[in-house]
Amino acid sequence: MQQNLLETPIEYLKGVGPNRGTLLRKELGIHKYGDLLNFFPNRYIDRTRYYKINELQNNVAEVQIIGKIINVKTVEFGKNQKRLVATFVDDTGQMELVWFQGHKWIRESLKLNEMCVIFGKCTSFGNTFNMAHPEIELMAEHEQSLRSAMQPVYPSTETLANRGISNRVINKMMQQLFLETQAKFSETMPDYLTAELKLIPKNAALFNIHFPKSAEALAKAQYRLKFEELFYIQLQLITKNLIRKHKIKGHPFTKVGDYFNVFYQKHLPFELTNAQKRVIKEIRIDMGSNAQMNRLLQGDVGSGKTIVALMSMLIALGNGFQSCLMAPTEILANQHFNGLTELSKDLNINIKILTGSTKTAARRIIHEELENGSLHILIGTHALLEDKVKFQNLGLAVIDEQHRFGVEQRSKLWKKNEIPPHVLVMTATPIPRTLAMSLYGDLDISVIDELPPGRKPIQTVHRFDSNRLKVWKFIRDEIALGRQIYIVYPLIEESKTMDFKDLMDGYESVSRDFPLPQYAISILHGKMKPADKDAEMKRFSEGKTNIMVATTVIEVGVNIPNASVMIIESAERFGLSQLHQLRGRVGRGAEQSYCILMTSHKLSADSKTRMETMVQTNDGFEIAEVDLKLRGPGDLMGTQQSGVLNLQIADIVRDRDILILARNYALKILKDDAPMQKLENAILRATYIELTKKKNIWNYIS
Repeated sequence: MQQNLLETPIEYLKGVGPNRGTLLRKELGIHKYGDLLNFFPNRYIDRTRYYKINELQNNVAEVQIIGKIINVKTVEFGKNQKRLVATFVDDTGQMELVWFQGHKWIRESLKLNEMCVIFGKCTSFGNTFNMAHPEIELMAEHEQSLRSAMQPVYPSTETLANRGISNRVINKMMQQLFLETQAKFSETMPDYLTAELKLIPKNAALFNIHFPKSAEALAKAQYRLKFEELFYIQLQLITKNLIRKHKIKGHPFTKVGDYFNVFYQKHLPFELTNAQKRVIKEIRIDMGSNAQMNRLLQGDVGSGKTIVALMSMLIALGNGFQSCLMAPTEILANQHFNGLTELSKDLNINIKILTGSTKTAARRIIHEELENGSLHILIGTHALLEDKVKFQNLGLAVIDEQHRFGVEQRSKLWKKNEIPPHVLVMTATPIPRTLAMSLYGDLDISVIDELPPGRKPIQTVHRFDSNRLKVWKFIRDEIALGRQIYIVYPLIEESKTMDFKDLMDGYESVSRDFPLPQYAISILHGKMKPADKDAEMKRFSEGKTNIMVATTVIEVGVNIPNASVMIIESAERFGLSQLHQLRGRVGRGAEQSYCILMTSHKLSADSKTRMETMVQTNDGFEIAEVDLKLRGPGDLMGTQQSGVLNLQIADIVRDRDILILARNYALKILKDDAPMQKLENAILRATYIELTKKKNIWNYIS
């Protein structure tokens, strides 16, 4: 049908009007006909069965009953409170219908002694059943309405319910919409795709999602609409990637260069894993083309991303270009600086670090050397983004833990050159494949999925608080072997005071059980001054203290090979990815490392799943998949990035297979016809252009 009818403002739909229109806009984001059409039910109720009053049981399912209302009265209860009560009868008995609000207009709308159908949840008081706020339809209307066996239930809000916009009202609006548009909607998928995938037509899909004739018809409608939604998102992401490669020129690094070769042949401290070799090759190919590289490098804690970053920087250097590495915190920036300096000590290259605490004199030298090109690699925090920081020719920007940087911050880095640098984004937070496809589908993705040889997997156990004496004995044994221990307490924002108390109580009891002079304990928490944090960290890393009692400050990037035991207190208060990140703080050395999850006996089902997952696997990707199922995509990525997942019907966890299929088809089509100009892709192109005008989801994408 003509697209313009779907652009009609919603208040013009018969039965809506200005007041309801305002409510629909505010509460559900429904501004026009098209929004209502794409407002999908979130569940369905089987309305094929009618109950008799004598068959009712005290259950939570909704039921429908045919009968009539024989009288209505107002009953007072409590202090100044009233309820409206109607007596409803059929040929097997009687029950009560109850309303707690909206008495005036409900009383006016009730028809006595006329056959009607009531629908709602039943509960019993004594021997009488009652139904609160039922839906009521006169039998004549009930028989005529555009009803389906599977009754749709639409998402709603408290305000809508209080203002009388019930599920039935929305259903009526939907019927009106289909009458006014004559249920004719333009097809949005090309014939060859619908035929190949056996997708039902768009008209049939929209009709059956709102008025399904059967469970089978509903399943076909859902599949068609889910595939379409995910397919167009993937088409958008992949197109964005292709356009960038086509339009945004990069520096072609034509050779690998001497720095890389000398390092690889003479100074490599250990044999690279096959995964590292594969990833370096992918990066080399990207940087050798004329297009700007935009690659996401995923690798679990300790998988060796830093050496990949260094070798990529050496390629840039071999082609006469500078590199920078940006990290979210000073601790992490310092660690990268120390690591890269150590790795490249025999290469005669100039590496410096720039953070908020770099002194003015040192800054001046950095600025000068950057501009005259004698500074090869600059590592730093947000300080790299300052306008004063000017490179002579920035060829590669590496960003660590990119989810901590906003888009504007990243674009500042690009603008430091006429030709934007190649970009390598690194993360140690494994992102499930489906989420990566949806959030970072416009980036090329590399994964380091094996740990360096000689690393022993960390042994993880779950212990209850009642086992503490045994755990403490185990710690004493480990310290006697010369090892160091982390004990981490949760930090939950709402109750800083309580957490601080937890930490201090913990610190005191650990100090009692591990007294001086035999044992020495460090403490680390967010309220400490940066200098004090560094001093405590230094004492621990130099082996002057045996135990580090800390909050989650410890989570990111601190590398102490001698620490072999991580004890996580109240582990049930942590999310899975946080538990996995904390566990990654140990296992950095050659010794067997352990992670002990301490919890109380009272655990929710989700907490049990989290503990079991941690004990069963060390694989960050497996853990991320479980986390995604438990928490959902919005939560996992944090609110700033969950916008991309405001999907109307698909769910990237449950519909993972459809997502992968949709991405594969999008890739195949664009490989064959990137501008979508072939005749058979005319529908694709038109729909794509129409969708990209709508800002609701596309602008969220990375």
